[in-house]
Amino acid sequence: MSIVAIFAALVFAGAIGWWLNRRAGVLRQLPDSETGDDAAASDAAFLGLEPGRPAVVHFSAPWCGPCAGVRRVVEKVCDDLGGVAHHEIDIDANPDAARRFSVLSLPTTVIFDADGRQRYRAAGVPTSADLRSALEPLLA
Repeated sequence: MSIVAIFAALVFAGAIGWWLNRRAGVLRQLPDSETGDDAAASDAAFLGLEPGRPAVVHFSAPWCGPCAGVRRVVEKVCDDLGGVAHHEIDIDANPDAARRFSVLSLPTTVIFDADGRQRYRAAGVPTSADLRSALEPLLA
């Protein structure tokens, strides 16, 4: 009987691991905020985002291995598209930003539109194709 319980626990843990792995790096569109433009402007000002320009903000730390991968992908996409700002926030140096944006894991990437509203979010390393498909409509 205990072997069946151990087997069931392993299958359950494997399914949870598979599900979490599938979500890593996937950009998810955020619902339209009900807090209004004042909150969006406040968030944008808090991060130092330029008004009128979409931005990619990624939260990282010096000890985060995958964060370097995010940096390379985001810099490449922003350079290729042009007109998109890239900001990297070190959560060790700026823990208030991590709290304000509910960063629970690293790396976390947030895409803001030109009005300073959060539009997309990813935990993990997003692909360049996902970043492009999210950013191109924001540039139009």
